[in-house]
Parts: sequence; C-alpha cells; structure tokens
Amino acid sequence: MTNNDFLRRLRYALNLKDNVTVQIFKKGGLTVTKEDVVNYLKKDIDEGFKKLSNADLMSFLDGLITFKRGEKKEESPAPKIKITKNNLNNILLRKLRIALAFKSYDMIEVFKLGGVDISEAELNALFRSEDHRNYKECGDKYIRVFLKGLIEYCRD
Repeated sequence: MTNNDFLRRLRYALNLKDNVTVQIFKKGGLTVTKEDVVNYLKKDIDEGFKKLSNADLMSFLDGLITFKRGEKKEESPAPKIKITKNNLNNILLRKLRIALAFKSYDMIEVFKLGGVDISEAELNALFRSEDHRNYKECGDKYIRVFLKGLIEYCRD
C-alpha cells in the first residue's frame, strides 16, 4: 500500500475535509496547500498526482495526534524513529493508536470490524521495537484491514 492510499483511506475513515487536512499537516510542521492535498489524494494514473513521502506522512500523523489530542505539554522532543521499509506499517499503526487514543480492546474491535480476529498478544507484537524477540512486522494486509474496520468504527 502506498502512502497516498493510506492517506486517502484514513481521510475517508475519519471524514476529514480538505481544509482540515491542510490544518493537520500544518500542526505536524509541514505547510501544504489545498491543491497539494487534492494532488495527494489522486490516483497515480491521474494528472497532477503528487507522491506522498514517508517524512510527509509522518508529519501528517504527528499533526493528527496534535489535532486529536491537543498540544504536547512536555518540552522534550519526541524520539526520532528510524523509518525503514520493514517497520513503516508498524509506525503508522502506532501513531494511529496514539492519535485516536485507542486501547488494546479498541484496536482488537477495529480489526474484527475489518474482518480479522487478532489476539492481544499478536497486537502487542506489532507495537514492540524491531530488536525485541517477539516483534512482528505489520504487513500491508493488517493496515488495509485496520483502515477498513476504522471506516466501520468511525462512520457508523
């Protein structure tokens, strides 16, 4: 799944309008225009398509956390996480969990709504650090199922 697909599905699930999406990017420290957002949401075969980089997507998710939960009161900066091809989906899932203030049972419910039964141990393995022995890589299937369940969870 591409970053643009992720943004498109998340935006639909949370029912975010273009101007709100621009504000969220701004809260994440990235200045984009409404036209940029529209171009991010286009399919890659459409004219004007603009590829969303990993750094821009992380800025959006950081902005979503701030938008949903408020400004951080601590002065210490958030730890920098090295993004690799293998851990990108795990980071996306972790940031969504923080932004939406989900507990484990909420995450499990969303996965069930998406069509996958996941145990709490499996869920916790997705949130572990890469060097932990019980770490499990989050594949595209889990992200798709989670976003599908999130649509059911948030829009019904």
